[in-house]
Amino acid sequence: MAKSNSSTGATTSLPLFYKEPTALDAKKHGKTALKTDPDYSFTQEVNAVPINLVEMPQICHFYPIAFSGDGSATPVALLGLRNNENLFVDKKGNWLMNTYIPSYIRRYPFIFAENPDNKQLTLCVDMKAASISEKGKDTFFDKDGKPTQLAQNALEFCKSYQSAAQQTQPFSEALAKSGLLVDRQAELTVKGGRKITFSGFKVIDEQKLAEMSDKDFLEWRKKGWLPFLYAHLFSGANWQRLTSLMNERLEDKAA
Repeated sequence: MAKSNSSTGATTSLPLFYKEPTALDAKKHGKTALKTDPDYSFTQEVNAVPINLVEMPQICHFYPIAFSGDGSATPVALLGLRNNENLFVDKKGNWLMNTYIPSYIRRYPFIFAENPDNKQLTLCVDMKAASISEKGKDTFFDKDGKPTQLAQNALEFCKSYQSAAQQTQPFSEALAKSGLLVDRQAELTVKGGRKITFSGFKVIDEQKLAEMSDKDFLEWRKKGWLPFLYAHLFSGANWQRLTSLMNERLEDKAA
């Protein structure tokens, strides 16, 4: 979604992180369990993740918020300055303390899949996730084949995420058509005077926002979208935080 001055890898048709999403089934997954100790190692090689509208006021305190450069204006939280590097997770899979974790990441390894025949949503789990085990005690189903509290919590979280994603879509569509977005390239200087060029994303142009027609401004206000525009603008202060985290990582490697 955002790239530095090195090349990016090939994309796949599956959502980010997911390799083998499979519908949970009591007969097939009666003994399948989830390792509940937090481990975010699966995010180590990404520098941006999608975010939902409702979490932007929280995201803006920790990460720069940008919008995808593919025309869809998907809001994203920027996690790093180079390809294949997340500055918020360490080698042991621990997320930076006292830092909000985007819901897209917290949802993993669960996800909804839509049945095209009846448009029903089915709870799935990525069977390739390192957190999936066949010997754990925190199973998805009990001995009677009924969903455990773990599975029910996952279902509710995915419902909440799905609802937030649906609220985000019209905002992104309107923003993409608004003319407010501009391509942006960030040039940052890190330890040793090294310069990093970070591109492939869009931001809201403050001048264009200031020149927004009264009609459109009032329409966006009625829809409750203005706070999210400002959350994006406020998040720009976190570019400095990314630079600081990058310098810390370079110092660790040099030690």
